[in-house]
Amino acid sequence: MDFLAGLHPQVVHFPIALLLTYVLCELIGFIFKKNFFSKTAHLLLLLGVIGAMVAVLTGNQAFSAFHNWNNASRELFNHHQTYANLTVWYFSGLLVLKTFFVLKKKSSKALEYFIILLALFGCFLIYQTSDYGGDLVKKFGVGTELRIDKQETND
Repeated sequence: MDFLAGLHPQVVHFPIALLLTYVLCELIGFIFKKNFFSKTAHLLLLLGVIGAMVAVLTGNQAFSAFHNWNNASRELFNHHQTYANLTVWYFSGLLVLKTFFVLKKKSSKALEYFIILLALFGCFLIYQTSDYGGDLVKKFGVGTELRIDKQETND
């Protein structure tokens, strides 16, 4: 399972890009009233949710592989994990909601505004998750060779 832990830094950037591009396509589709962008947004949302699930899986493995947790790094990790889980569940719920309305062929201005507001709030969740994850790397060297070298010299 160390293989999955090592993939987290590479895997995590895909769902971030996909979900943020989803929001952008959702906005473009709404502003310019182009169905192509709305369909593209739906696909990006699906791919982003799948990618986010993989990122959480690899992140949980990375947590297990890292052994030098102290109180500060563990607290930071807990915040990161909480926001990561919220992000996955939030966008999964948004995907179900959007899919439901697409399949039922229901659309209105109010519904489109609502979906966009939900998508924009999702950007906040992504930001929080990324910020805490970046702090784990910058402040504690989690997942870096620098941190591995420190672990080996401490043993």
